Amino acid sequence: MTSVPVGTRRRRLQRQLSAPLPSSPDLVLVTDLDGTLLEGSIAGRLKLYGWLQSRREQVLHVFCTGRDLGSVARLLKQEPRLGLGAPHLVISDVGCTVACGASLELVPLAVDPIERRWRGQQQRLEPLLRGQPGLSPQPISVDRRLAYDYDPESFDHGLVPRLEAEGVDCLFSGGRYFDVLPAGVNKGSTLLELLNWLELDPRRVVTAGDSLNDLAMFQTGLAGIMVGNAEPALRRHLPALPATFAAAGHGCDGIVEGLHHFGFAHLFD
Repeated sequence: MTSVPVGTRRRRLQRQLSAPLPSSPDLVLVTDLDGTLLEGSIAGRLKLYGWLQSRREQVLHVFCTGRDLGSVARLLKQEPRLGLGAPHLVISDVGCTVACGASLELVPLAVDPIERRWRGQQQRLEPLLRGQPGLSPQPISVDRRLAYDYDPESFDHGLVPRLEAEGVDCLFSGGRYFDVLPAGVNKGSTLLELLNWLELDPRRVVTAGDSLNDLAMFQTGLAGIMVGNAEPALRRHLPALPATFAAAGHGCDGIVEGLHHFGFAHLFD
């Protein structure tokens, strides 16, 4: 098999972005949004957001969120009051979408394989989900997944194996969200594929999250920060996550605490 020259995959992906990525980042920081990057003390948020802007050539920042791209766009319009700028890349829709952080335009190299897995699934699954107790479609525009609010008390958990038999994965998070995803697609799988395209050293990657839909990131074996306000259902997985640090601080405060723990304190000097 012919080997691919170093940098070739990265250059192919870079051509699909509207803004350049750091050429040799010291850190790749992958953060969930709600409960993680958008949580913490005001002082802690101001500190981290300012630091990210000042270190854009050293720190490659990736949003990894359950939000859809429209919601990410609205967030970036609202948050400059605290100094939160656009990331370099966005993984959204719980891993089903990858976009350029500057333009929020899709990255076909990353999205097309997910699109192929999802093709035809929505039409096949919606009749199974329609009218199910404890489920209500989220009023958002989503791609390559189905997103619902759910009531744990009235939801029929027997629905899950019926859906998974159709070739999809089901994901609960936050005690209220239910996502139907292409089989094998989640925040962790999409992150690993993106890192492969970027040809980055996994030892320079740190993830951060707070809810069950972040579990797949922590299960990659990459360094992870479980922030102090993480939901109890996620915390129960800590014993099986040796690469994950349990921070005391909430949100941004926990992210900074975790970065120091993993040896990136020098980037704050």
